[in-house]
Amino acid sequence: MEKTLHNSDVSGARKNVPDIKTFGDADTFRLIAKASSAAEGWMKSTKAMEIPGVGCVVQVTTQQGNSVAEALTFVPGVLIEETWEGESVIARRLVAAPWASAPPLTKEGE
Repeated sequence: MEKTLHNSDVSGARKNVPDIKTFGDADTFRLIAKASSAAEGWMKSTKAMEIPGVGCVVQVTTQQGNSVAEALTFVPGVLIEETWEGESVIARRLVAAPWASAPPLTKEGE
């Protein structure tokens, strides 16, 4: 069975994967970026879950054939910014939150 590599949200997955089952808000993590090749059997994606007033949990996934690798981390002081075209989101990125203040970067020992 071949995996569907181009899904980007649950509504799209429901169209492409007829036996999908979900629980809760399956779009809690929002897609930030994705690249895939069906011909070469790989997919890379970055998703984020925003925690309002705190930051984002970021998940990076890499699939190569039947192998999957994932990394998860918390990024404080950021939020998800969306770019809209009409009624559709065409891009997302993580940006510094206006409420976040980062300490200045200094060299060790200063």
